[in-house]
Amino acid sequence: MYLCRIVVSLLLAVTLVPSFAFAGERLRLATTTSTENSGLLAELIPPFEKANDCKVDVIAVGTGKAIKLGEAGDVDVVMVHARKKEDAFVAGGFGVNRKDVMYNDFVLIGPTIDPAGVLGSASVGEALTKIASEKATFVSRGDDSGTHSKEKSLWQGAGVEPSGDWYLEAGRGMGEVINMATERQGYTLTDRGTYIAFTGKTDLQVVSEGDKNLFNPYGVIAVNPALHSHVDHALANAFIDYLVSREGQEIIAGFTKNGQNLFFTY
Repeated sequence: MYLCRIVVSLLLAVTLVPSFAFAGERLRLATTTSTENSGLLAELIPPFEKANDCKVDVIAVGTGKAIKLGEAGDVDVVMVHARKKEDAFVAGGFGVNRKDVMYNDFVLIGPTIDPAGVLGSASVGEALTKIASEKATFVSRGDDSGTHSKEKSLWQGAGVEPSGDWYLEAGRGMGEVINMATERQGYTLTDRGTYIAFTGKTDLQVVSEGDKNLFNPYGVIAVNPALHSHVDHALANAFIDYLVSREGQEIIAGFTKNGQNLFFTY
């Protein structure tokens, strides 16, 4: 009987471990401003915290800064959207267990009067060329974010090196840049998710979309514990598993604003 009670106790303990494995722990997540500005994190994180009895501390910055935080071991996991930077992060030994999480696309937005005559352009490259030619106001993230990296690659693809009074480098997050572009009635590049979330807060319209070069995938990567032994690798992996699980993917796929999906799952 005594032995039976021990066996039962052990079985109960094993059964309860998953629910309390991370009790009281804190996961440090560096992610993009677009995931926060869109409102996605407010929907996505609470179920994970509840299931694991933990707290997720979010640091919302541009992708470049998020990756630097990961390189320094100042966070446990990063969720970003600049595949070349992500691959370099992993190749450099800073990150492990990268997984695709979701995607949407970038859109070029601008004033309804369209001073550069961008509407109807055959490609986003043509649209940017017209903006530069007309010296129409363009507000750049200017913050080494995933959106900024994409913008720079699009200018390069168009054969244009933007400079001058018409080209404003904000050094701000996506939401603030949309507000700046709205105030100045200029153009900017944004992820579609944040733009949809700002419906009613901006009168800027989509002036260029659908170009294959505007595809915007997001990935999640754990910081390498072999390089930074203090990181919470187990909790980081649990978070990654959650994001790509059926539960996490359903939350992402079901997240809408104004009847529109902001992100899509694989």
